This record gives sequence, structure tokens and C-alpha cells, in this order.
Amino acid sequence: MISIEQCRAARALLDWSAQVLADKASVGVATVRRYESGHSVADSSLAAMEGAFTAAGITFIANGDVSRNGGEGVRLAPPTARG
Repeated sequence: MISIEQCRAARALLDWSAQVLADKASVGVATVRRYESGHSVADSSLAAMEGAFTAAGITFIANGDVSRNGGEGVRLAPPTARG
């Protein structure tokens, strides 16, 4: 599952408001805001948010995954890979 920081970073990369993420993930905007403020949300809501980001071209990098600088992060796929 994505971290709070990854959620915020992915929204920033896509220039999405909390409302846009909520709409694309079919969750309430309060759910997005609650998660980003450090509160727990249902696993299904978190999976839906992650799915919306993935569909928009975001690739999540977990701790320990191979990346140039290591650590958590997000990577935006090139436009041709996003469809």
C-alpha cells in the first residue's frame, strides 16, 4: 500500500486536488484528506486511490525497490506509456 507521502507526491505530480483523486478513485474527498493527515482509512479505499494513480501513469517505488537514489518515492511514466 502507498504511504501518505507517496499519495501527496503523486497528487502533486499529476496536479490533482484531493477532490480529483477522490473522484477518480470513487472515494469521498474526506477519505483522501483523512489519509493524508495521518489517519487510517479502509484498505479498499487505499487500494482504489493507488489504482487511480497507477491508471494515470504513476509508478510507486517502495523501500528497498531498485531506484537510482533508493527509498520511497513516485515515478511518472512517460506520456506514451500512460495511453
